[in-house]
Amino acid sequence: MPRPSMREHLIEAAYDRFHEHGFNGSGIKDIADAAGTPKGSFYNHFDSKEAMAIEVMSRYADTRQMGMLADESIPPVERIRKHFEYLTGDLERFGYTRGCMFGNFGAELSTQSSVIRDEVGNRLGRWVSFLTPALDEARAAGTLKSDMDSAVLARFLVSAWEGAAMQAKVVRSRVPLDDFFAMFDSLTV
Repeated sequence: MPRPSMREHLIEAAYDRFHEHGFNGSGIKDIADAAGTPKGSFYNHFDSKEAMAIEVMSRYADTRQMGMLADESIPPVERIRKHFEYLTGDLERFGYTRGCMFGNFGAELSTQSSVIRDEVGNRLGRWVSFLTPALDEARAAGTLKSDMDSAVLARFLVSAWEGAAMQAKVVRSRVPLDDFFAMFDSLTV
């Protein structure tokens, strides 16, 4: 079995460092040290710390299970709820210390980096694009009470989730996530 490349070690280290300490709290030397690589090797694989952050966000997006929202073998309200329950499990696994990387980067960097801001916006928009058809299906099935436009409701749910994830990180508790689910459940039959 081939050994992971130095680039992969750097990405894995950055993934953890960015998620635990934020972008500004993670220096290139910190990432290289955590990866067990020389600091100079960073620049052999990435043009900038922002470029690395984009790669890390892509990897993070792959773990968000967006495809779950399109699984038509599961009723739409159930699959939406399962999706958010999956995300809850991820937050619980780290004791509510990490939050959502999209929300973390958005809050930390939206005024500092247009590149990161645009990438976070694209990732959140992609999430909305998976959630909107599931909400349309729920409405068609008669299991969604709200007559709000599905895209507007999807954007609201993503924003509400990001706020709940941030608050769970602050209070180190699932209570804000339970509030999110209570509100979601109030929208469904």
